[in-house]
Amino acid sequence: MPQIAPHVALMPGSGVRHILEQALRRPGTIILAVGEPGAVAHAGIRDAAATAWRDGAIRYTPNGGISELRRAIVDKLARENSLHVDVEQVWVTVGATQALHLAMALTLSRGDEVLVPDPGYTTFTMNAHLLQAMPVPYPLRAERDFQPDLSELETLVTPRTRAIIVNTPSNPLGSTFDRETLGALLDLARRHDLWLISDEVYERFTWGERHVSPATLDDDDRVLSVFSMSKTHAMTGARVGWLVTPPGWRQTMLRVQESVVSCVDEPSQRAAVAALEGDQAQVDRAAAHYRDNLAAATALLDRRGLRYLDPTGAFYLWIDVSHVSDGDVLRWCERFLDEAQVAVAPGSAFGITGEGWVRVCVASDRAELLEGLARIPAPA
Repeated sequence: MPQIAPHVALMPGSGVRHILEQALRRPGTIILAVGEPGAVAHAGIRDAAATAWRDGAIRYTPNGGISELRRAIVDKLARENSLHVDVEQVWVTVGATQALHLAMALTLSRGDEVLVPDPGYTTFTMNAHLLQAMPVPYPLRAERDFQPDLSELETLVTPRTRAIIVNTPSNPLGSTFDRETLGALLDLARRHDLWLISDEVYERFTWGERHVSPATLDDDDRVLSVFSMSKTHAMTGARVGWLVTPPGWRQTMLRVQESVVSCVDEPSQRAAVAALEGDQAQVDRAAAHYRDNLAAATALLDRRGLRYLDPTGAFYLWIDVSHVSDGDVLRWCERFLDEAQVAVAPGSAFGITGEGWVRVCVASDRAELLEGLARIPAPA
């Protein structure tokens, strides 16, 4: 019988999903492994989608998205990100996942190399394999507080390198890159004529300096920016994100978007308009909840002598469990799930540099979060 394309077999699976699927089969498990906001989108957002369904607004929309949403995004980018773009640079996608895939498909050919953060979001590597490109990890190490080593990055660039992916605030690390670091990464991209793909899904959740969009530092149109409604407005299942391209890509984007999804469903787009144009108090409340959960969680880890990366963004804690994981943190997470009924994400799912660490989502109920963390064995 026919076989699937050989390169698909090279695409790694998700270690996070591996743990989550086991956890879902165990009633009573405390699930801290998946990045899901604890709240649901507020009523005004849900009502906008419901009204669209009732009114029969379920036909094709323009490839780039309905005009109301694209204009709302343009206004949002100017207001919150100091990023001034034309509406034809904004392309509404099926979540940030599709935006990221589009950005990589537009910039990578078969055999090209793309620099990806390690630890980094699993889809970066998965997409590269699916596109028959080669992901080249750039290590983010504990001894540097998981910040990039620019001199090491320089040595990873080859004649086949076409792009670098930057994710700040970071999933899984909960770290951020400051303006100086982003400027240095853009300088590297200019020196080697690389695209810079910027994943900014957690932009509204920073716990120190304000988020900086790399495109605001770009002076030669080499940045593609990826955003999402999922985390900021608790709309993970609605699947609305967007890709911001350099100017002049309209004809290319029309063809590419049509070939992949045609368009995002209109009820979800209407919900996104309501979210962007409505009261942002829920986003502010969510940010305060995550910040308070992080404070309570890190205080508990401090008392128990557990090492972690001090979070500066997103809603994750990156915790060192190397004292018990014995060089195989995935197997330890499986045992921890069986014995303690707590699901955490193995750091190795995000790259080899994540070995010995786990990612914990703090977006859930605080009491449940603290109970789960209390079950992690403390160092002797």
